Amino acid sequence: MTLPEITLPQMLRQRAQSDPARVAIRQKDFGIWKPFTWADYHRRASAFGLGLSALGVPAGGHVGVLSENRIEWVLAQMGAGLIGAVTVGVYPTSPSSEVAYVVGHADITVMVCEDQEQTDKLLEARASLPALKKIVVMETKGLRSFSAAERELITTFAEVERLGEQSGAQATIDAALAAQRLDDIGLMIYTSGSTGKPKGAMLSWRNIRGVVPGIVERLRMDAGSSHLSYLPLCHVAEQMLTSFVPAYLGSQVNFGESIRTVQGDLREVAPSIFLGVPRIWEKMHATLSIKRQEAGGLRGALYDRALAACAPLAAKRRADWSLAERARFAWHYLLVFRALQNFCGLRKARVALTGAAPIPPDVVRFFRTLGVPLIEVYGLTESSGMVTGHPVDEVVIGTVGTPTLGVEARIGEQGELQLRGEMVFCGYYKNPEATAQSIVDGWLHTGDVVREEAGQLRIVDRLKDIMITAGGKNLTPSEIENAMKASPYIKECIVVADQRRFVSALVMIDFDTVAQWAQARRIAFTHFRSLAELPEVRALIEQEVARGNGQLAQVSQIRKFHLLTKELDHDDGEVTATMKVRRASIYKAYAEEIETLYA
Repeated sequence: MTLPEITLPQMLRQRAQSDPARVAIRQKDFGIWKPFTWADYHRRASAFGLGLSALGVPAGGHVGVLSENRIEWVLAQMGAGLIGAVTVGVYPTSPSSEVAYVVGHADITVMVCEDQEQTDKLLEARASLPALKKIVVMETKGLRSFSAAERELITTFAEVERLGEQSGAQATIDAALAAQRLDDIGLMIYTSGSTGKPKGAMLSWRNIRGVVPGIVERLRMDAGSSHLSYLPLCHVAEQMLTSFVPAYLGSQVNFGESIRTVQGDLREVAPSIFLGVPRIWEKMHATLSIKRQEAGGLRGALYDRALAACAPLAAKRRADWSLAERARFAWHYLLVFRALQNFCGLRKARVALTGAAPIPPDVVRFFRTLGVPLIEVYGLTESSGMVTGHPVDEVVIGTVGTPTLGVEARIGEQGELQLRGEMVFCGYYKNPEATAQSIVDGWLHTGDVVREEAGQLRIVDRLKDIMITAGGKNLTPSEIENAMKASPYIKECIVVADQRRFVSALVMIDFDTVAQWAQARRIAFTHFRSLAELPEVRALIEQEVARGNGQLAQVSQIRKFHLLTKELDHDDGEVTATMKVRRASIYKAYAEEIETLYA
């Protein structure tokens, strides 16, 4: 695929000129899907950008966005880009302290917030944010509750758009785009901060343009592709399918009503491409397991028979299916799989992705058995998104495929994956030391240990997470944890093994599936803790751990575990905004329980 040598904002302008009436975005408001054409997209982004300029945002200035996914998010992003400013996303689930850190560190002068709740986080930390000059609020409900002094700091999204429309300063955008170069910074994405303070990864327009061909080629996307945007836009995985690819390709993006309506929105949109992080797929797998429990009788038997009959086809190329295998799948599709695909909203998905974290191979195998074309891909913030993956019909389950178009890869010392290409980021904002450690002679040191198997890359673990037992054996925690999380009853597993005599773990139940299991057996409970402390639940999890151990070498098997009596919480510092486990924090919080396991 050959892309024009222009930036993302320049591409938006070109798209508006070449396909003005084509639908670019649909957004659901009050139950109704409202379409926006490429001309609408460009017009509103231009108005917002000119409004930002009127507020004093200069070329190269930093504009923050703190919101769930919606059209205003990308309008703010593209609007900033059209005047040469840089967009910085902040996770809407972050507490005030984390929001304040990113806003302060990134030198953000104008912050775009979704509503009163997000605005309150900024106002709480206002004294520590001297560079912040204006807060732009998308939803006006509750604004009257702010004091006069606070209201001076606040304006609305509609007012900024109106300010831009009335400015008559289109020449400002024309001049900015004429001066804009591919090597200019366009986006700043902060890492999740699982091991320390988040770092601001600077992505240039060249980085963004450089990653697009590989994504399009590997996922077989075209202008007719459609995508449901729901994962946080301050994460590179969602950015690549909501902002990067659509502008260059002309494909369609759909914004649902909220993060809470994703399942229903998915059924309505029935997108051709769907991205889910492992937790989404694990949750969907658990939900279908609940449905199986509820079905019972004949329907349950049909479900089990269909899975058993079609499981051997999960990793086999469809082109290689025999006539008998095609007939077998077609029969079970009509009886069982079609209904399950409709329930998930994935019947029209030409490709489904999982990435951002390891996923149990059994979960991938399960969905491919159902006929959902799920592939595991690999990428990171510093690579501007996806850089490896499988062709849709050539999957080796448990691996992340091969490098995409334009990506050079090699395996360095200690098995570390290293990458080179136009998609490699420009460095960390105000952190030259970390940049120098990450990019060496043009090669990005990913920090991920990989193994090559039959030409495919298998992610072993993070280099920093590799554990060594007291007996000197190397262990990969993610392999052990994924074996356990393949169970619909286990939501999280944190391995403890470094410098220990044997492997133990902290295990968190999946409340929904375990609750369903308990109710089916008329076992009484009231809340998470009471459920987790039941001896019957302990016995259930012991069975699931034993099943997971059966897939592991003896040295990697979990000998003892502690059942957590509360869910891991972002506010408690136990997980990041992207739900990645903060091992150090958890080990510290549960030090007593861990020592008891080895007593």
